[in-house]
Amino acid sequence: MFNALYFRTFITLVETGSFTQTARRLEMTQPGVSQHVRKLEQYLEKPLLERHGRSFTLTEAGRRAYDYALKLFADHEQFRHSLDADSLFSGECRLASPGSVGLVLYPFLLGQQQMFPGLTVSYSFAFNHEIVQDVLAGRFDLGIVTETSRQPDLKVMPWHREPLCLVVPADFAGSGLAELMGIGFINYFDGLNHASALLRSNFPQEFRSMSHFRKQGFTNEVGMVLDAVARGLGFTVVSRLVLETSPWQRQVKELDLPVAVHETLHLITRAGSELPARYVRLLEDFREQRRQVLSGFGEPPATL
Repeated sequence: MFNALYFRTFITLVETGSFTQTARRLEMTQPGVSQHVRKLEQYLEKPLLERHGRSFTLTEAGRRAYDYALKLFADHEQFRHSLDADSLFSGECRLASPGSVGLVLYPFLLGQQQMFPGLTVSYSFAFNHEIVQDVLAGRFDLGIVTETSRQPDLKVMPWHREPLCLVVPADFAGSGLAELMGIGFINYFDGLNHASALLRSNFPQEFRSMSHFRKQGFTNEVGMVLDAVARGLGFTVVSRLVLETSPWQRQVKELDLPVAVHETLHLITRAGSELPARYVRLLEDFREQRRQVLSGFGEPPATL
C-alpha cells in the first residue's frame, strides 16, 4: 500500500546516512525507521539499501526511489501552495492574450518565475474570440483582450492602455496622408481598426476610410507585420509593445503625430470568480513597469 510517510522517512535516511539520526530527527524509534524502509521495499518489491554493518549504500532502485521521493514532495508542496489564493509568490498562473501583449508580458512572467520558483506560468497566444472561449471553458483563469465582450458569463474590466504607433519604412520621407496612401497599408488582425482610429484623430479633415488605401498585404501574426514594413512594402499601425519587441525596429521608424491614440487592454475572468492574489500582484507590477517605460518615451501615465 502506498504511504507517503515511508518515502519521507527514506528521504531523511538518505540525507542523514544514519538510522539513529533519522530516528532522532523524525522523533521515531530506530526500529520504527527500519520498519518504514522494509515496508517501502515490500511495496516497491525491490531492495533499496545494501547494508554494511551500521552503514549502507543505495541500490539502483534506492537511488531511483530517492529521486522520485524528492520530486513527489516537491510537487506536493507546489500543489499545496497553488491552493492558497492569498499567496503572492506561488501557484499556477493560467492566462492568454493576443501576441501584441504577450510579446512583452510573457517574458515578464518568466522573469517572475525565475525569482519565485513557487510560481508556474501557462501562457497561450491567441485571438480575442479564442481567449473568450477558453476563459469561459475554464482552460484559463485570466484573459487579456483588446476589445470588450458582452458575454454574460464573463467579467470584463479595462486594465491598461498602450499607445498606437504609425510605423513606416526607415527611408520614408513623407509626413502626410497622401504619402501614406502612396506606399499602401500592411494589415493584420486589428490592423484596420487601429489605423482608422489613429489616422482619423490626426488627419480629421482628410481621412475618410481605410478602403482608400492600397492593400499591400496581410499577416495573422502581429509580430511579423513589421518585416513587411522594413522591406519598404507599406506602413502599418501597431501597439508600442509590438514596436519595442520587433527585431525590425531599426529598419523602420515611427512617425510623430500630434494626437495620441491608445489601445485599451481588458481583463476577462469568469463571472463570480475572484483572481488569486498572485495574479493581482503580477498585473500591477507589469503595469507599473510599462508606465516607467512609456514615461521614457514622453508618454503621460496611462490611467483608466
